[in-house]
Amino acid sequence: DGYFEQRASECRYSSKDLQGAEFIDSYVFNQVENIRFNSTVGKYVGYTELGLKNAEAWNSDAAGLAQELGELERYCKPNAAIDYSA
Repeated sequence: DGYFEQRASECRYSSKDLQGAEFIDSYVFNQVENIRFNSTVGKYVGYTELGLKNAEAWNSDAAGLAQELGELERYCKPNAAIDYSA
């Protein structure tokens, strides 16, 4: 009865000093995660046949990887105080 596509980006913090902070960017289709970027791993990881193909292509794009890695510093760390106050 249709298709479901979702992209979820999140910041995860293991401590208030932000040493273990990580940025996760997941792509989901029909409730199956196809591919995920994890700033700790530093690259895209595919979980399905399509996800594996996309990971290979997206990991070869140095500018795209740099942008994803930058999200930890640009978005997660500056907003950590807001997340901890909630």
